[in-house]
Amino acid sequence: MFDIRSVPLKMLVEEFQLEVVFAATDYDMIRLTVEDVARPGLQLAGYFDHFEPMRLLVMGNVEVSYLRKLDEVERAITFDRLFSYKFPALLLARNMEPDEQCLETARKHNVTVLRSAEATSTIVSAIIAYLKAALAPSITRHGVLMEVYGEGLLLVGESGIGKSEAAVELLKRGHRLIADDAVEIRKISGNLLMGTAPKLVRNYVELRGIGIINVAKLFGMGAVKAENEINLVVNIVPWEKQTKYDRLGLEDQYTEILGVQIPMNTIPITPGRNLAVILEVAAMNNRQRKMGYNPALEFTQQLAEDDGSN
Repeated sequence: MFDIRSVPLKMLVEEFQLEVVFAATDYDMIRLTVEDVARPGLQLAGYFDHFEPMRLLVMGNVEVSYLRKLDEVERAITFDRLFSYKFPALLLARNMEPDEQCLETARKHNVTVLRSAEATSTIVSAIIAYLKAALAPSITRHGVLMEVYGEGLLLVGESGIGKSEAAVELLKRGHRLIADDAVEIRKISGNLLMGTAPKLVRNYVELRGIGIINVAKLFGMGAVKAENEINLVVNIVPWEKQTKYDRLGLEDQYTEILGVQIPMNTIPITPGRNLAVILEVAAMNNRQRKMGYNPALEFTQQLAEDDGSN
């Protein structure tokens, strides 16, 4: 089961250094649950069909100029109708000063009013990007996330199988750690998963027999990364003689995370197999496949052509 997140309005104010012109009595409890914002152009003209009151409202120069052309009575009616929907907050861009009617209506309906010095399009796009990431559905999985040749490899398998040891070997070979033991996965868009580490264990790896090591201090800051896209899941399993494994790689394997299909390789291990090298090859092979080249398919085609010529 994954989390549906919310963002406290107070956190958004701090993140974008917004000025609080008027704070509603429930200011500390207001949370944003919708990743989009709204510019109330049609609503100022009286059209409220399909209006989403859960969104943060942003007014720029266009909306404010329109309101200033209305007489006091019309403006009061417009503000009263708009603020009656009790949206999370009203944000004024370009450092525009709210008129007294706006503040009076905000106090009446207990709606927070904010202000930003940024241009309207700039602050709108920045807030949408921030909310999209912060409100993305998320799940925490046991595993190790590494960046190998630019590919995000999520190593999964039973506890003690050697995931962390493989991660350390990859670190020695110049690759980067994103998360060890617990991986927070967020669905950013329809088919994009981003992985990161919980703050408490970020940059740390647990090695049985040694303990906890700080990767950033031991290998340098270049050995760690805050987050990365998950491009391939590698399921590490103990080798079993009775199990038949795909030797050519013709069978495409996928696993589903948060409704997204991610390519997967199942790698059986025995003592003596260099898992780090295998993971490097898996990363490079996955990049080739994304670019449209499938060596297994090419090999079988050559076999078919050779059989035909004979």
